[in-house]
Amino acid sequence: MPVKKPNEQGSIFGSEVEKNLRDAFGALPNRVQVYLFSEKNNNDVLNQAARDLLKAFGKISGKIEFREFDLGSHEAKKRNVHVTPTLIFDPDGCGIRYLGVPFGEEGRTLVGLILLLGYKTSHMGEQAAKVMQKIDSRREVKVFVSPTCPYCPDQALNAVKAAIERPDIVSLEIVDIQSNPELANRYSAFSVPQTFANEVLIAHGAQTEELFVSSLQKLEQQTVFIPETEAELVENDVVIVGGGPAGLAAGIYTVRSGLKTAVIERGALGGQVATTPIVENYPGFTRVPGKTLVDIVVSHALEYVQIFQGEEVMSVTPGERIEVATSRRRFYTRAVILATGAKYKRLEAPGETRLMGRGVSYCATCDGPIFKGRRVIVVGGGNSAVTEAIYMHNLGVDVTLVHRRDTLRAQEHLAKIISSSNIPVLWNTEVVEIKGTERVTEVLIRNSKTGVIDSLALDGVFVAVGYEPSVDLARKLGLELTEDGFIRHDRRHRTNVRGIYSAGDVEGGFKQIVTAMGQGTEAALSVFEDLVHPYWQDEPVKGTRLQTV
Repeated sequence: MPVKKPNEQGSIFGSEVEKNLRDAFGALPNRVQVYLFSEKNNNDVLNQAARDLLKAFGKISGKIEFREFDLGSHEAKKRNVHVTPTLIFDPDGCGIRYLGVPFGEEGRTLVGLILLLGYKTSHMGEQAAKVMQKIDSRREVKVFVSPTCPYCPDQALNAVKAAIERPDIVSLEIVDIQSNPELANRYSAFSVPQTFANEVLIAHGAQTEELFVSSLQKLEQQTVFIPETEAELVENDVVIVGGGPAGLAAGIYTVRSGLKTAVIERGALGGQVATTPIVENYPGFTRVPGKTLVDIVVSHALEYVQIFQGEEVMSVTPGERIEVATSRRRFYTRAVILATGAKYKRLEAPGETRLMGRGVSYCATCDGPIFKGRRVIVVGGGNSAVTEAIYMHNLGVDVTLVHRRDTLRAQEHLAKIISSSNIPVLWNTEVVEIKGTERVTEVLIRNSKTGVIDSLALDGVFVAVGYEPSVDLARKLGLELTEDGFIRHDRRHRTNVRGIYSAGDVEGGFKQIVTAMGQGTEAALSVFEDLVHPYWQDEPVKGTRLQTV
């Protein structure tokens, strides 16, 4: 609700606005106390504007109790007020502060604040309130706003709701950057709204209520909110274990096929993609941050499928009605898709984790092109390592293969290409340490036979020492695995246990995001077709097992 400046002719409010305010404030069940701290000889225009505004509100409703104190007063010292004008709402309750004058667009913040305090309720949604109850340490919140910003009131009122919902741990200052340029400059709050909690920037821009409280809880900006449910038993058609690209794609397509679906993910959604700094050449994006890509996919998936994050699947019991037990609840379902993924084996060398994404990589197809004309090493001696070395050599990368043994484990024809391409190989060599400040600049290597340690100046380290498929659950289920330890499946992603399917990196093959999503989609459509036309009714079966194609 924009408010006119006090020096304009006539009433501060238009007649229609004033009538609406009288109706709204007249129904308030409780009084709202507001303290104004001012200083006559300092910033007098703003102080007078704040004084006129609050008096006007006081005339509209007797439920608004207005008191004014000088900045040098005992009350100002008691409440640690240092700038004027400062408004404190419900001073002996939640004590919400407004530094400046809530004119213009900020009139909506003022009205919303008075109404919430008058009803003594945050009017916070159920999901957001649940998150607020999980916060167990103090949050000192600052929201920087401007009277000309139409988005600021939404974010400011999110913070107001949090302060009213949890006055025991949330303190709030709403700061008008036009009235407080020095404070805005100190926080570099030159565009609004910006929200800080405990001196950490947790939001740039307006958020939904749920995203705000989630950002407040985690003390970093959140872009996706996963609703929670307290249900101890969930019945549906499909349970997908794993919230990476394969699992999320499968969730979209099962629901689009008319199947009620749940995705269960014990860790971060997006799998390895979420921790990949830059993803190159994902269709539609030349370059995109991995976290950004994950947020896009998760937001899309949430339009269809219910996601249960932070739950670990403890057991799956096959049968006509499959039971899935997690760390928090049980699911009864008709089919399960295992999209548990695989992770790259690491060298466990000092500097490897710190420099991941800054010269340390596990995917030549993803990151190799940016090293054209630069010097890198590929660590490993199997098919993956040799293939990646050849691939980058063909890109124009100065690549050396580092292998801990004296012969390659790769197929013979790949080894011949290494030789014919004159790609150097350091035999019997191990990486001791990866060094660099902002990016990889050097590695220390040791000859396992002589024990001599040397230094190599280079730009990148590509680790290709194999994958570790996440098949613990598959083993518990008695699923057949390949020689490399991946889930054995047929062309329709069926496993040897009826009703259990697989998709993505846990199946082996190409480790690409688009491949995983394609496999997840195929698995979803296979599940739909099998549930509509049960193939096993025409086949001899033993227990819940079926023959893998």
